[in-house]
Amino acid sequence: MSKPMPETVIDRRGFVHGASAIAAVAAALTGGGTPALAATLRRSSSPSPLGPIRQVDAGVLSIGYIEMGPASGPAVLLFHGWPYAIDAFAEVAPMLAARGYRVIVPHLRGHGSTAFRSVETPRNAQQAALAADGLALMDALRIERAIVAGFDWGARTADIMAVLWPERCKALVSVSGYLIGSQAGNAKPLPPKAELQWWYQFYFATERGKAGYAANTKAFNRLIWELASPKWKFDAATYDRSAAVFENPDHVAIVIHNYRWRLGLAEGEAQYDAVETKLAAAPPVTIPSITMEGDANGAPHPDPAQYRAKFTGPYEHRLISGGIGHNLPQEAPAAFAKAVLDVATLAG
Repeated sequence: MSKPMPETVIDRRGFVHGASAIAAVAAALTGGGTPALAATLRRSSSPSPLGPIRQVDAGVLSIGYIEMGPASGPAVLLFHGWPYAIDAFAEVAPMLAARGYRVIVPHLRGHGSTAFRSVETPRNAQQAALAADGLALMDALRIERAIVAGFDWGARTADIMAVLWPERCKALVSVSGYLIGSQAGNAKPLPPKAELQWWYQFYFATERGKAGYAANTKAFNRLIWELASPKWKFDAATYDRSAAVFENPDHVAIVIHNYRWRLGLAEGEAQYDAVETKLAAAPPVTIPSITMEGDANGAPHPDPAQYRAKFTGPYEHRLISGGIGHNLPQEAPAAFAKAVLDVATLAG
């Protein structure tokens, strides 16, 4: 078994503006940079929000998404997690677009402008449903194959797409590695310190927790940001941009269902039963993959050694240092963008 390969991040955020600066950063990412470009990477300012938001009917949803880069370029789908937003990729997306990629960043169900097309559709957030959204988006945008990448819920979504539809997924970048789970697996108790990290999951299992999250969504999610990324000194404007997506009318229902489903406290949809049975067997990821972890991730996450055997194709693991927490694409955008570029090379 190969050991994890560490990667050091010079800067934590790497914010840049303008096409020429973005192209310069992209060159630096692939080894074509100069000391002046490295200095550009170290400068920090507030990034421009991603936009404009487009909408497309995809499966049961009208999905809100941004698209950057040439329409004819190789596709990359970037998936955010909870409680985060597409702004997690505000630096990553233009870096990849400058390298010729067609970059798609969707709002997950229950976030931003993504909406259910029918009031009759269950507000279901089981893992298979979120992955099905990713495939439906690819179909709606007529994308045959794509690199899939993400963190938190987005990493799990990308992982599942990779194992269910490897013919549609060229390569994978997954923060915290292999995150595919099952209700049976989640029913097994953990050591006390590990259970403590999942405090919000147990809170959401109660009606008090559901009411509390609905009443205090913005404050609750800011607390999660602080706990999950204890060394990331984000400002109010950065958080507020992302917090706007929590105003989606289905947000609370989606978040509560996701965590209750994990514990077997909420039903999923029967159409996903066969898929969940397959996922419960923890199938391997066979496509080229790079997994990543921040050295200051305060959220629950597995040790890389625990999931190494789950990646049977070309594979690298990268530990990103410099106080990087759970929201790795936003805290270390240059490192995340480089992983996407490098995994494309692994895929050939």
